[in-house]
Amino acid sequence: MRARSIRPLAASALGLALAWTATAGAADDINLPGSIAMTAYGTGSAGYTQMAALGNHLQNNYGTSVRILPGENDVARMTPLKTGRVPLCSCGIASFYGAEGVFMFSGPDWGPQDIRVIATSQANFGLGLAVAGDIDVETPADLEGKRIAYIRGDDALNIGTEAFLAFGGLSWDDVERVEFPGYGRSFEGIIGNQADAAFTMTVAPPAQQLAASPRGITWPHLDPDDGDAWERFQEVAPYFQPHRVTVAAGGHDEDNPWIGASYPYPILVANRDADEEMVRNLLRVLIEDNDQYKDAAPGLAGWSLDNQNMQWVIPFHEAAVEYYKETGHWTDDMQEHQDMLVQRHRTIRIAWGDYVSDDPPRDEDAFKEGWMEARAAALEDIDMDPIFH
Repeated sequence: MRARSIRPLAASALGLALAWTATAGAADDINLPGSIAMTAYGTGSAGYTQMAALGNHLQNNYGTSVRILPGENDVARMTPLKTGRVPLCSCGIASFYGAEGVFMFSGPDWGPQDIRVIATSQANFGLGLAVAGDIDVETPADLEGKRIAYIRGDDALNIGTEAFLAFGGLSWDDVERVEFPGYGRSFEGIIGNQADAAFTMTVAPPAQQLAASPRGITWPHLDPDDGDAWERFQEVAPYFQPHRVTVAAGGHDEDNPWIGASYPYPILVANRDADEEMVRNLLRVLIEDNDQYKDAAPGLAGWSLDNQNMQWVIPFHEAAVEYYKETGHWTDDMQEHQDMLVQRHRTIRIAWGDYVSDDPPRDEDAFKEGWMEARAAALEDIDMDPIFH
């Protein structure tokens, strides 16, 4: 029997046709603390800019100040949430890795994080492999034999690249892997003809720089109807979903979209035991006030109700579930998916507790290897796909 998968439905395919009436102004009866602290990506990033604009909306309409702690890497963003220094993280896909207890979260200082989603932003940008425009690549299958950037120490970027290769029926063995010490350096390498492709956001400055260079830029087309290719893609990175991208370097817009992929960014998460009143009221502002703040920064429209994927890969906070139930938005299928994710992550955390209490190896690499074996066994025992091995 095939293990149950957590591959999500695309937000556009969820049938979000339930009635919803947004308020004309700020939401009523909002009760938020005088200040809220959160971590986010570094200053200048899209994630930080969105949170700063949201903070202005909260201050101006509800008297709540938002203190943002910028973090340049996943450790800097996730540690304050783990220690309770902040109740919220405006995170990237590391939140999923944390919930699953993999990559940096597989080491003895971390382990699976008991976190929940409040809301996510799914805007008109995408994420994918930016490819030099002078090598005639139209689909991921055309990347065979090409020079593909591998970023040392960046799991999210490398897994994204691996997923795009898998869409084309390829792996790292089918391409020339070119290692770079950092994300920015990889695009310098493409422009300098040391590599041919690297993973990025379609609106990121490095992608714009590549588009303006003599090599130009292209984004490999992902056929939304190729079920086998999408299955391979999501077996590597289940958090991706098909996406019609209307903002991308190289001239893509509403009239010339890139048919590609994306996943939510930012992802607003809290610990499972976060204050329910704070979670509920913050979610109400995000959903009910979206028309009021959506134009304050690029991507803020992505927080609207229509852009929420209720069957994604991290469970929702219970206060969010209750809110959607009360507003008539929650369905039986959503509840079934939520229950499955809660069971999955409870299983992972129990397995972690058993593993660390049973005299695990002191060597970090051996510790991680042993944990990943224990994690896989625990998930397979409940007929769930470990995904990461």
